[in-house]
Amino acid sequence: STPLYSSAASDVYKRQVMLDYYADWCISCKVMEKNVFHLTDVQQHWPDLLWLQVDVTDQTPEQIALMENYSLFGPPSLLFFSQNGEHNNLRILGEMDKAEFINHLNKVKATL
Repeated sequence: STPLYSSAASDVYKRQVMLDYYADWCISCKVMEKNVFHLTDVQQHWPDLLWLQVDVTDQTPEQIALMENYSLFGPPSLLFFSQNGEHNNLRILGEMDKAEFINHLNKVKATL
């Protein structure tokens, strides 16, 4: 299941994990991928963060179950995990621009 996988990934890599729920039909997902995630200065801001992407494009029963497991309504949704599991108060639900995302990463780093 996703919670075990995410916690296991965090435990194995001794890194914090950002789980990104993404879909090809999600305009905000595409905007964030192009204008936020792939920018060098954003990636350099926190190089140890393990970014895992869950593609929910097809909305299969399994993909819907993955979203329901975390009470998500759809993408973009970003969840942050440490070895202690998910930090619900750090979720990003919806689109952020580069400055907002970097500010949020600062909050995540301070918390995890």
